[in-house]
Amino acid sequence: MTMSSIKIECVLRENCHCGESPVWEEASNSLLFVDIPAKKVCRWDSLSKQVQRVTLDAPVSSVALRQSGDYVATVGTKFCALNWEDQSAVVLATVDKEKKNNRFNDGKVDPAGRYFAGTMAEETAPAVLERRQGSLYSLFPDHHVEKYFDQVDISNGLDWSMDHKIFYYIDSLSYSVDAFDYDLQTGKISNRRSVYKLEKEEQIPDGMCIDVEGKLWVACYNGGRVIRLDPETGKRLQTVKLPVDKTTSCCFGGKDYSEMYVTCARDGLDSKGLLQQPEAGGIFKITGLGVKGIPPYPYTG
Repeated sequence: MTMSSIKIECVLRENCHCGESPVWEEASNSLLFVDIPAKKVCRWDSLSKQVQRVTLDAPVSSVALRQSGDYVATVGTKFCALNWEDQSAVVLATVDKEKKNNRFNDGKVDPAGRYFAGTMAEETAPAVLERRQGSLYSLFPDHHVEKYFDQVDISNGLDWSMDHKIFYYIDSLSYSVDAFDYDLQTGKISNRRSVYKLEKEEQIPDGMCIDVEGKLWVACYNGGRVIRLDPETGKRLQTVKLPVDKTTSCCFGGKDYSEMYVTCARDGLDSKGLLQQPEAGGIFKITGLGVKGIPPYPYTG
């Protein structure tokens, strides 16, 4: 593939304060995403180009498909079931009850239908927060929650290898993409190790997704790019730069999952930055990458 065949376009100028958690919903040809501080879950129909928005009562940091229909989301420190029609959220479980300043951040469903999501302390400014206040959790299909570890700064990008034997995870302020051995039957993780350390100009690792070749794509906050990594060699294979600095997450979607969608933020940009990046907070579509992604897994509870 030559780089020149890659096309990047802003398909939705949503002006998200902090857009995150893009998820493709094949059934409706739509992209789901959230705007964390605006407390919104949004659904963009790629055919009609219309956007529907549901506003919740706390910061909503991730959204996922649900096998029985509708969605699940992380809202404040709660795992919730989201009823799109009546715009209501039902609490399935609550975490970090003793940490009033915490909220969930990124989340994703594993291949067995468990909803993984981690927490962090609420920021005083982008990426400025009380350190090591977060933990990583998983909501099982029977609605019980397991905690994996704590001492997390900013719980972020997660995905699973194609054979489901490795769990990949980012704690943003460690500037590392980590891997764990993964037991799909039990949801247990072990043997944490770093598979990629970010370089200075790549800035802060944020959301992440995997492609069909088992390579990882990481959105780099403040770096204005997504990078493609080989987790086996620890090498960066590709850099795709975007016209906005605060790229937050990425997912594959569209026809055959051959398009990449990237979310970003405008919070933290000054007036000059906003003038230079008028599409900040929008949704970007990247075509011509020459590799496909996999459909998101639905929560089975």
